Amino acid sequence: MTPPKLTFFCELEADALKELFADGTLIGDLKVLKASVSLGIIDFSQERASVVSRLNQADIPVEAWLLLPKDQGYWFNLDNASQTITRYAGFKTWSVKYGLQWSAIGLDIEPNIRILQALAARKRRVLPSVLLRALKRGRLKRARAFYKELDRQIHKDGYRVHSYQFPVILDERKMGSTLLQRVSGLIDLPADQEVHMLYTSFLRPYGSGVLWSYAPEAQAIGLGSTGGGVSIRLGDVRPLEFEELARDLRHAWCWTDDLYIFSLEGCVRQGFISKLKKFEWDQPIIEPLEMAIRVDGWRNTFHSVLWISAHPWVILLCILALFLLFIPLRRRKTV
Repeated sequence: MTPPKLTFFCELEADALKELFADGTLIGDLKVLKASVSLGIIDFSQERASVVSRLNQADIPVEAWLLLPKDQGYWFNLDNASQTITRYAGFKTWSVKYGLQWSAIGLDIEPNIRILQALAARKRRVLPSVLLRALKRGRLKRARAFYKELDRQIHKDGYRVHSYQFPVILDERKMGSTLLQRVSGLIDLPADQEVHMLYTSFLRPYGSGVLWSYAPEAQAIGLGSTGGGVSIRLGDVRPLEFEELARDLRHAWCWTDDLYIFSLEGCVRQGFISKLKKFEWDQPIIEPLEMAIRVDGWRNTFHSVLWISAHPWVILLCILALFLLFIPLRRRKTV
């Protein structure tokens, strides 16, 4: 049986990235795994370009995972939509300068990092401003126009667009709502491939249930975290142990052949790469059905909230109908 296609996210500053690929060992391991790399474009440095060139020469596919400076929100969202086009222009100039080849352009859609850091620091004063975003419908419309133009430019340059999304965007899309996008800053983008980030390490103890609940609807699945990335202390953020990653890989493979692992540096640090090279994919699994049923129940409640937000007139009509029904009843009592 053919194993799934693996892509490793890699999110390192230039010096750490250079050190990770200091010798040819890791590149050789990636070739054995027939794996790809989604490389975080944190800067346009010569060191980062050198690593990409080496991966290109080894015929290892590299996705350009576009990121913004942290003072601009880091991940792509509603707040920085206008800055993404400028960032992409800088990326193109850098790529041409060093002759870099890319298999796709990855757009990481997550809330503004500064808001998440404020919430992690328990700065509750940020909550009212976050909730007030729900009233700003024009903001979403303007952001979509920028992202539509970005999508047009990327495709014009001959690249596929991959989006890295939180799975709750599936719930919002299904209910025809935009509430979640307006509040969180997420944005539902068209993409050639959508990767849903189902990181069970961030969702303990319900991670397996969340993965099993959302996986049937996913084109590609992101798993993790094995360590690395930006530090935001929201909940239990312990990296996965290999047994947990193995469980997630086999569960996700039940639904798709396209799997992403966050992160490459975390796997190297924990010694997972050698284990993945001899990984036995076709092993029995225990389906987390009880946990998934619980998660499905939460999603159904969430669907109701999203549906109401998308159809407030229905609620108003029901209230009006009850009011009109109540009037003749009161008259009868008075008579």
